Amino acid sequence: MSDKHPSAVVRSGIDRTRRLSLIWAIPLVTLIIGAWLAWSTISQRGPLITITFETAEGLQANQSHVRHKDVDMGVVQKVDLSPDLKRVQVTVRMNREAEPLLTDKARFWVVRPRFFAGSISGLQTLFSGSYIDLLPSSEGGEPQRTFVGLENPPVLQSDVPGRTFLLQANRIGSLNLGSPIMFRDLEAGEILGWDVGEMARNITVHAFVRAPFDKYVHDNSRFWNASGATVQLGANGLQLQVESLRAVVLGGIAFETPDDPKITEESRADHTFTLFQSKDAADSSAFKRSVPFVANFIGSVSGLAAGSAVTLRGLKIGEVSSVSLVYDRALDNVVAPVHFTLEPERIAMLELPTNADLDSRMRDLVRRGLRVQLESGNILTGQKQLAMDIYRDAGPGQLGKDGDTYVIPVLGGSADDVATAATKLVNRLNDIPFESIGNNLDQTLAGVNALVNDKQLAESVTALRSTLASTQTLVDNLNHGLTPMTQRLPAIAAGLEDSVKRTDKLIGSLESGYGGDSRFNRDVSRMMMQLSDAARSIRVLADLLSRHPEALIRGRTDQGVQ
Repeated sequence: MSDKHPSAVVRSGIDRTRRLSLIWAIPLVTLIIGAWLAWSTISQRGPLITITFETAEGLQANQSHVRHKDVDMGVVQKVDLSPDLKRVQVTVRMNREAEPLLTDKARFWVVRPRFFAGSISGLQTLFSGSYIDLLPSSEGGEPQRTFVGLENPPVLQSDVPGRTFLLQANRIGSLNLGSPIMFRDLEAGEILGWDVGEMARNITVHAFVRAPFDKYVHDNSRFWNASGATVQLGANGLQLQVESLRAVVLGGIAFETPDDPKITEESRADHTFTLFQSKDAADSSAFKRSVPFVANFIGSVSGLAAGSAVTLRGLKIGEVSSVSLVYDRALDNVVAPVHFTLEPERIAMLELPTNADLDSRMRDLVRRGLRVQLESGNILTGQKQLAMDIYRDAGPGQLGKDGDTYVIPVLGGSADDVATAATKLVNRLNDIPFESIGNNLDQTLAGVNALVNDKQLAESVTALRSTLASTQTLVDNLNHGLTPMTQRLPAIAAGLEDSVKRTDKLIGSLESGYGGDSRFNRDVSRMMMQLSDAARSIRVLADLLSRHPEALIRGRTDQGVQ
């Protein structure tokens, strides 16, 4: 056996080189990855912007995000107060993809659960938390890094095709952001907002009409306030008119376009229209001519106000513009001038002249009996209206003129009004002495009560009742007693008739013996006539008693021959 042992050869240079390369590879790779992540983060990093809000409700630093169409556009880094301590400044680090969207026309608002424009939005934030929504503008704009956030979300949050029109009104009433715009009972758009006009004389409402409804808006279209519900009590009964449930809650606007072949072009965007307070006012705007009048009432004009109708034989031909009180020195009394306008175009085929010719025509109508009077428009509500017509028996009258306004005579004032007549009737009823009448009735009833309860009267009634019972018994007895006798009367009458016949035979024999002109003969003839009358009377009496036995007590009551 050999004593040689194997020996190990150590290659220290090669092993040291491999060990050093593996150790330094790990930090090198880590450094490379970190550098790449840093470069990627920096390259994706967008600008830093500032958004101010009234409140920071629901926003938290490093947690709340900025989104557009549910795509992450940035993260809130800091939330603090503005230098004047009146608002909240939110600092947001935006992504690079959002940089082109950050223009002066971009809008931001906080998405949280809220009820706005007739709908509930932001319910998803109950679990995910509030976030800031971004709505860029499709029209471009100048780059901007400081923004003022909206407290409420915009009505239109996407690029909806359509056009915006401007509506001028004296007041907006119950209109709100997002109030619907109706066309033929269909929802055609929304109200985007409003701004105060020059010197605060009017309000300009921005109304957006979606396509395809916007093509039905022409320059002669009429817009009116359709908020709430309209209740009318007329010949067809009680009518309730509602444009839509949203219009009842949020207010609303309706419009229509008359079928006018002269106007066929669609209105351009931002065209200005007048917003009327009601559909009646919008319809009245179609009449181009109006004639001003004034009527001076001495009596009460309660229930008459601006907007009340002026009618001709029950149909509207004008509207009251104002009602006031003025002291008239000539009359030494306070009068109520009622200014109203008439629209002659409401009367078909009526052509009124102008200028001096109109003055002559109006004087002629007043001479023929043209008058105005106050009448009830609605008895339940007490609303009044003016009625104009030609009254042939109106008496003399004269037309006056105050500038361009015609002063028309008044017929009857308020004395002919139904409510006034009812008031006078109530006053007359109040003059009736109901208390004295009641006292007299009480005394009369007391006397009747004493008379009815009198003992002597009760005894008299009892005695009369007994007498009537006795009389009834007597009549019954007579009916039973006379019945056999009345049955024998026909036999007696027959016997008497037989006796008369035999007597006639005897007289014939005597005639032949004694002659027809003797005294004996004449006496016998007279006796026979009397016997014949007696027999006839007995027959009549028998017949009468057989039919009316009570005649023995009451006597003969009929007037005919029995």
